[in-house]
Amino acid sequence: MPRFMGFVRMEEGVGMPPKALFEAMDEYIGKQSDNGVFLDGGGLYGTEDAVNFISRKGEVSRVDGPYAEAKEVVGGWAIMQYDSMEAAVADQKEFAELHAKHWPEVTVISTLRQISTGPEEPGD
Repeated sequence: MPRFMGFVRMEEGVGMPPKALFEAMDEYIGKQSDNGVFLDGGGLYGTEDAVNFISRKGEVSRVDGPYAEAKEVVGGWAIMQYDSMEAAVADQKEFAELHAKHWPEVTVISTLRQISTGPEEPGD
């Protein structure tokens, strides 16, 4: 069964999501867990304590957050499994709609990507 990673991106420093979104997400994730779709996931803190290691031209350097140049940051993630790409896309749309309904003043980008298990092509 294909696995997918979903994540949300948003502007840094927009504040905490409203309680109504947390409640809607709890219900949504509970349903997805019961259906065997939601495997793991969670929200992320801001970039103030983030650490990046950059490999460039054979050298590794460390860059600590916060990152003033960052326009968007990943705010949460989930690992899910579905029978088909179509089912995954439909659920990701439902997930995005929860954010539009309960936190309309913030632009949130909900991304879905299939997890690779090797050199095969997506959808295999």
